[in-house]
Amino acid sequence: MKILFVCTGNICRSPLAEGILRDKLQKLGITAEVDSAGFEEFHVGDPPDERAIYTGKLRKIDISGHKARLFTINDFEEFDKIYVMDNYHFRTMDQKARNDKDMEKVDYVMNVVSPGKNLPVQDPWYDGLSAFEQVYDQLDSACGVIANKLLR
Repeated sequence: MKILFVCTGNICRSPLAEGILRDKLQKLGITAEVDSAGFEEFHVGDPPDERAIYTGKLRKIDISGHKARLFTINDFEEFDKIYVMDNYHFRTMDQKARNDKDMEKVDYVMNVVSPGKNLPVQDPWYDGLSAFEQVYDQLDSACGVIANKLLR
């Protein structure tokens, strides 16, 4: 199984999701590939936002080595499941998809917790540390469901 998380700049939400899921899978002894990407190129090669790194470290998740990268059309080929964070990402993914098969792989990450509701993981970029903690909690619950599904 290969899972990709996608957000805007690949420095806040998606690297946190990647780190959380990697940790959960490792603890469960599940082998899977987990990665993250973004749609905007202004952060390519950058580490995660320091607030995301700090929030992860508080919970023993180290994402400091992550380097932001762009989503590419090839990611539709490489990954079995692609999780987006909000409506903007879903619409962008729909524009980039070559066909229905590509879009069958795409879903809102919070749909694993609340199926069909398309709830967003809010962008914490413009807010303080408490927003990053809320994002972490949302992603932690979603990644727990994803990991448990892979365990079966």
